[in-house]
Amino acid sequence: MLLQNQTVLVTGAGRGLGHHLAQSFADEGAAVVVNYRNSSDAAHALAQKIGSDRAVALAADVTDPAQIDAMLTQARKHFGRPVTTVVNNALPDFSFNGDARRRADQIGYGDFAAQLDGIVGGAVNTIQAVLPGMREAGGGSVINIGTNLFQNPVVPYHDYTAAKAALLSLTRTFAADLGPEGIRVNMVSGGLLRTTDASAATPEEVFELIAASTPLRKVTTPEDFAAAVLFFASDWSRAVTGQNLVVDGGLVMN
Repeated sequence: MLLQNQTVLVTGAGRGLGHHLAQSFADEGAAVVVNYRNSSDAAHALAQKIGSDRAVALAADVTDPAQIDAMLTQARKHFGRPVTTVVNNALPDFSFNGDARRRADQIGYGDFAAQLDGIVGGAVNTIQAVLPGMREAGGGSVINIGTNLFQNPVVPYHDYTAAKAALLSLTRTFAADLGPEGIRVNMVSGGLLRTTDASAATPEEVFELIAASTPLRKVTTPEDFAAAVLFFASDWSRAVTGQNLVVDGGLVMN
């Protein structure tokens, strides 16, 4: 039970990758706040599956600081201790459909602003909200969820990729600023995962092509990805901050 003394907030945990991350933290003994915006039924079902002593499903839109504060108050009341690890996974509405996305001569700045508000703004709001509790606990860990599309822009997710790139910059500047307080900030970046809600409609031949392109000859699973996130939350990474670990079977090599 690697993380049994931790209280972990996973934003956007009602579905997709966030759901897998919350379950993985619970499997290692952590108390987990299963945050959701719209996916109430799935979030509450996950919390019920884990058990009320180690999980609670709480609604909050991470673009609204007041909602985050209210969520953290409820979480502390439920567990009796502050959040010490945050996984910034929540996304604004986005369609992962490369064929339907607007290309460079069509996309407007409003699309970029929406992604920046949700991805970067949401992370800033959440990190700032948990800092008092982390300081009280004597330290903490922030893990931001990125993408390998920085290095390998194979689909025209211009707005999403730009916001995730900005989140990488935030990861490094916050790591430098918060490090003296024992608060580490890192990023874990993946590519197409087999399988989440975002990749559920992906044709089998695409998975096969990606697998053939990686040194490990496999497509990364949500469980593979979660293992790297757990590393950054654990004491095994106590001397690591400001880093971006790409978890995609070696498809992209930094």
